[in-house]
Amino acid sequence: MRLFFRKKNSCQVAKDRLKILLISDRVNCSPEMMELIKTDIAKVISKYMQIDEEKMEIQINTRKENTGRNSKPVLYANIPIVDLQKK
Repeated sequence: MRLFFRKKNSCQVAKDRLKILLISDRVNCSPEMMELIKTDIAKVISKYMQIDEEKMEIQINTRKENTGRNSKPVLYANIPIVDLQKK
């Protein structure tokens, strides 16, 4: 349950959408899929602690293997924790 409902201004929404488009283009993942992944991660983590979903960020980048030949997608998540106790 969220304690604060903040509405993003149009500039921030546009910036977030652009980030999602750039990331999805890099790894061939649609913006819709990125939003579904973000929503699912937030649901799971919210079962155990209170998080700030508005400031949550996910990225999919590529990382080279130790051999230096192949690159694989890697998911990075930045999830601000509001409280470690679930309320």
